[in-house]
Amino acid sequence: MDSYNRPGFAIFFELINSAAVVGIAMLIFPILKQHNEAIALGYFGSRIIESALLIVSLLSPLVLITLSEEYITAGAAGDSYFQTVGNVAIKGHYMAFELAMLVLSLGSLIFCYLLYKSKLIPRFISVIGLIGYVALLASGCSAIFGYDIGMILYIPGALFEIIFPIWLIVKGFNSTAIDSGAVKN
Repeated sequence: MDSYNRPGFAIFFELINSAAVVGIAMLIFPILKQHNEAIALGYFGSRIIESALLIVSLLSPLVLITLSEEYITAGAAGDSYFQTVGNVAIKGHYMAFELAMLVLSLGSLIFCYLLYKSKLIPRFISVIGLIGYVALLASGCSAIFGYDIGMILYIPGALFEIIFPIWLIVKGFNSTAIDSGAVKN
């Protein structure tokens, strides 16, 4: 397989990720709704916006592929034009991605707050999520303002995104918390 097809695979996997982002929110919505419908809707809406921004960020690689083909066809003529458009496409990709991370962090903060408040999972896992998404919010804000902190602030959120699904697979949600949420409504 030649390297020309690699961007296609990356774009395909990012589209799968964008669908999964919404799918996760859809699956968890009925349980969250029992505890706080406004937060459940806010979380679901944030995941839809995040997915849309991730899809928008995919346009840049497609623009770059087309742009490189046009550059080869045009030769050296218009070199600065192609370079400018390429730079704008790259910056657009990073900006859309960082905006998606901001939306993810805000939506996930309210999600983790609801998990903490409802005791659907052990509170220490919810706290890891809260810390992780505050760190992601800080990372996203700093990146948008031009300060690249690096990926160090992704670590707490990554821990949550590993621990939380493992907990759900092994133990599931706290059934007494689910039942108490259903009784309230």
